[in-house]
Parts: sequence; C-alpha cells; structure tokens
Amino acid sequence: MNQNFDIIIVGGGAAGFFTAINIVEKNPKLKVAILERGNEVLSKVRVSGGGRCNVTHACFEPNELVKFYPRGEKELRGPFHQFCSGDTVEWFSNHGVELKIEDDGRMFPVSNSSQTIIDCFLEATQKLGITVLTGQSVQSIFKKDNFWKIETQTENYITEKLILATGSNPKMWEMLQTFGHAIVNPVPSLFTFNIKDARIKELPGVSAVVSVKVKDTKLTSTGPLLITHWGMSGPAILKLSAWGARILFEKNYQFTIFVNWLNDVDADDAEKILKNLKQEHAKKAVSKKSPFDFPNRLWESLVMASNIQEETKWADLSKIQLQNLANQLTNSSFQVNGKSTFKEEFVTAGGIDLKEINFKTMESKLHENLYFAGEIVNIDAITGGFNFQNAWTSGFIAASNF
Repeated sequence: MNQNFDIIIVGGGAAGFFTAINIVEKNPKLKVAILERGNEVLSKVRVSGGGRCNVTHACFEPNELVKFYPRGEKELRGPFHQFCSGDTVEWFSNHGVELKIEDDGRMFPVSNSSQTIIDCFLEATQKLGITVLTGQSVQSIFKKDNFWKIETQTENYITEKLILATGSNPKMWEMLQTFGHAIVNPVPSLFTFNIKDARIKELPGVSAVVSVKVKDTKLTSTGPLLITHWGMSGPAILKLSAWGARILFEKNYQFTIFVNWLNDVDADDAEKILKNLKQEHAKKAVSKKSPFDFPNRLWESLVMASNIQEETKWADLSKIQLQNLANQLTNSSFQVNGKSTFKEEFVTAGGIDLKEINFKTMESKLHENLYFAGEIVNIDAITGGFNFQNAWTSGFIAASNF
C-alpha cells in the first residue's frame, strides 16, 4: 500500500523540521511528511551546545558570516543574503522563542534549554498538520516518471518532490551515488588533539588565549586553548581541526603543533620582556608567579621545561635559560598522536559535491524535484552555531520553491 504526499522530507533533524515548517506555513494545502529512521526526532538538537542548543551566531553580515565555513564559504554567500542569522533570530521570535547573545557571540534560547527549540518545532508541525513518521529507515529511492517512490523497511511512499536532510548519513550518500551524484569523501571535522606531554599532564582545566600552527602546513589559528586529560581542546584547536580536516586526515592524525602561549608576541620580543623582568624581579623566584596573562600552574610548567629549577631567582637566569623560556612561551612544540571527537558535537567534512547543487533553490542540478538541506551537502563550519545556521538557511531556501 503506497502512502502519497506532495512533499517528503527524509531526516527528522534541524534542517528537516525547519524545511517542513516553512513549506507548510507558505502553502497550508500541501501534504508534507517527515521520515525519520530513529525512534525519536531532533536528537542532535537535544544534545547540542551542552543541552542548550547553540541556535546561531551573532554575526549578521553575510559576507562576514561565510568566513566561518571551511567548506561552503563561496556557495553560502548568496543564500545568506536571503536568510541570515538576523532572520533566524526573527523567525524564532515569531514562533515564541527568544534568543540571547553570549559574550563569545554564540546565541542560545533564553531558557538555556534545547527542549525549547524541540517544543517549538513539534508544536509547529502539529499545528500545521505535518506528518512525522519515526522508525522509517529508507531502503531505496526510485525515480518514476515525474514522482519519487521511497521504500522503508515497513512502508512505501510516493511523492512529487523529495527533500533529503539526512546529515552525514553514509547510506544516503551511497544511494545518491547511484543517481549519479558525486560525494566528497567524508572526514571528521571539529575534533580535539590527543597529546601526551609532561608539560601539560598535570594541567587539565587550564586555559589560555594562544596562537597555534601545524608544522609543515599553512594551518594557523588563534583563540582560547583548553588543556584536557587527553590533550588539547578549546576553540583554537577546534578551528584548526575544521580548517585542516582533510590535511590532518591525510597525516593520519600524527603531526606536530607549535603553541604560542603569548598569542601574538614573538620569541625576540618575549626575550626582551623576560630581560626586563630579570631586572625588575631580580630577587624573586622565577617559577612563583606568572608575569603573563595565563595561570600560574602553566607558567610553572613552562619554567620547569626550560631547565630552570623551582627556586632559581630571576637574577640568576643564564642567557640560555632566558632563550629557552622565550622559546617555550612562544614556540612550544607538541606531538599530536590521534584525535578525540564528541559524539554530540560531531561534524563531518564531506557530502554532496557543491557543484551539483543550485544554491538559489537547493535543488539538485542532476534531478528535477530533488532538494537538499543541512549537512548532507559538503558544507561544514567551525563550532559556535554556524552548522545550525546552514541548516536554517538551506531549509528556508529549499522551502521557498513551493
């Protein structure tokens, strides 16, 4: 028995729901269904942003916003002029959800709970009469004349227009390859670095604003770095992992990084600062107090790594020790050996080749009436609400065709 719909959206996540709601708000007569393979919808929304849902980012200028997307920067320029972060804020406000801006630019619901976003979507789909079907894992897709036939493990569906919002689902990518679509091989993005090093072993929880570069590449990044039990994390590291997703994959996650704990101060300037400190604090122990804007424990660790004893006074520092310390401060070398990913924040670089999508409509250039929304395409962003913004924008544009 076939179930007929005007539009079927495969994928009950952020992009799928946003697309469905926008379609039916504009066209109340259309019969729309969302097919979700899992037993519950919006599960990634629930756990995102530590359960608070980082809805978007307070960057309201499309030409600036695109710079946060390692893949998709060029293609998103047009779409963001149609629906940007400011439009997201307004959309949620119109649907009863107020957002707030945090110091780092990330935007969350005022409630501080992702449940608010989930409730907003579920109430809207209910009110608009959108059919939400869970436990529907798509087994095959056929194109027949001018409609699509979708088979799940229990049902058959027929629809005139098909929207795929299945995120990083390898099975769907494989199916699309049989339709002639090119898939850019998926590799992890947004991961932390595994580092075993005596200098940071006792310092989990310590953070500093740094600049980091990956040896033998052009990859650099600045921002807060967080030392963890397994190595290094924080925005500076996550940014590197996103921009370097392919390069670091090819290195099999074995590479060297250089950390400048003073961010933008080079070794020569650091040495000058240290020479002044040597005069100023002659009688004080070097290791006692950090003269820089990062925690004492980190300072103490870098002092020890420079072959300076705990009780050594500033006045007694040799030229070599000063140089060692300047080097540890501005050019600490760390060996990365593997990565760790957070399941809930997991993002993949890869997906449908962007050349095969019309970004004015989000329609496939190869097949009429086939559309894409969200992370299924080869677009991804750094952390901070940008991946969700791609879901909202692509969903809004896909919905504008009907």
